[in-house]
Amino acid sequence: MLTRHMVHFARKSTILLFCLLFISSCSFRGSDNQRYTKLGRTVEVVKEGDKYTLYRNGEPYFIKGAAGYEHFDKVAAYGGNSIRVWHTDDDTQRILDEAHQQGLTVMLGLWMEREREGFNYYDKDDVAAQRERLRAEVLKYKDHPALLMWVVGNELYAEGSNVKVWDAVNGVAEMIHELDPNHPTTTTVMNVPKQVVNLIKRRCPAIDILSINSFGALHNLSTELRDTNWDGPYVIAEFGGQGYWETRTTWWYAPLEQTSTEKAAFARERYEKTVLNDPDRCLGAYAFIWGYKYETTPTWFSIMTETGEETEMAQVMREIWSGKRDFNRAPHIAYLSLKDIFPSDQVYLQPGELSKAAVFATDPDGDSLQVKWELLPETVSEDGNAIKEQKPDAIPGVIQEAAGNRVTLKAPQRDGAYRLYAYVYDGNGNVATANFPFYVKAGNTFSSALDFY
Repeated sequence: MLTRHMVHFARKSTILLFCLLFISSCSFRGSDNQRYTKLGRTVEVVKEGDKYTLYRNGEPYFIKGAAGYEHFDKVAAYGGNSIRVWHTDDDTQRILDEAHQQGLTVMLGLWMEREREGFNYYDKDDVAAQRERLRAEVLKYKDHPALLMWVVGNELYAEGSNVKVWDAVNGVAEMIHELDPNHPTTTTVMNVPKQVVNLIKRRCPAIDILSINSFGALHNLSTELRDTNWDGPYVIAEFGGQGYWETRTTWWYAPLEQTSTEKAAFARERYEKTVLNDPDRCLGAYAFIWGYKYETTPTWFSIMTETGEETEMAQVMREIWSGKRDFNRAPHIAYLSLKDIFPSDQVYLQPGELSKAAVFATDPDGDSLQVKWELLPETVSEDGNAIKEQKPDAIPGVIQEAAGNRVTLKAPQRDGAYRLYAYVYDGNGNVATANFPFYVKAGNTFSSALDFY
């Protein structure tokens, strides 16, 4: 039978045990003040007063970065200093070596499977197997001189915020700190979902830096971040023009893409308002995507074409990184029209109908301009994941006449959604892009989106 003293002692012991467990769970790698103390590591974040500074080899290091897998030589030549990649795969050694040769660092992604693609974070065996896979990657690359930091997962949450996901992220980050104390850890979110960011703050004490992918919402990012519990440093891991999920659409839900000229101005304004305007917490940013990528369209995020011509976005980054404008500039596009109508005006065509299109462009250096036209069918990912899309084949036989900035287009015979592309080249490695979505359907005109289905 327990005495009153024994019960009292047991209660005190239980309380003490819970306190020790709580302190232990909250103090991995010490308090924030201890975590962000200068310790002479290869790469570290140091807090001095209210300001966070990223240090590399003892020197302040502000990230002037590009997200992508190619054209590293141009990043270096234009004044950039870092690249971001999402995976460790067979190409990782090449990426690290090439970046090092160019004097660049690498924000190296450790790909963690996502629930929306079928991974179950309640399955302890699968989570442990994933951690062991990533452990091998950390051991393989942790001593490479180009390594800047580890990215533990990319946009892992979907609509919900399963705490098991963030427990797994923290487990990987803890493992990284044990194996590699010389490089900080981060994980990425899209924009600033308050609930998710608060979960990361609470359940991921081993994450040193918050990384944020943000496009149209970038201008409000620092304000929204102050409304969360995250009070540490952050990196803009992806930014550029408006995302296809952020724009107006046609009746048939084709997103309206900015011209390359609009994207460049849009990205510059948001970079200056957020990245350069929050020097106490923002450690830098990565332009997305440095090179070519088909996602919704071949031009939406591509800072360059498949053959390497540069859009104005590349030149905006060059000016931001270097502070110079002593280079030949890309053409400017004022607008693209079809049947003297703008893309926002819901253009429909009959099968085989002939119509006129025109792109209106100028060149700031007075270069002679040439226009290439292309018609592609609209692509819609069946599983809603646009990043898995592949560029479709161009529709043959529809460009009837092309002269200067004008073209005669013959509408395809098959009903459906299409997009006309104009590529304006200046002959000096630069390009401007614009596109125009339209719909082909036999019969009468349409009065609402319901008429398309």
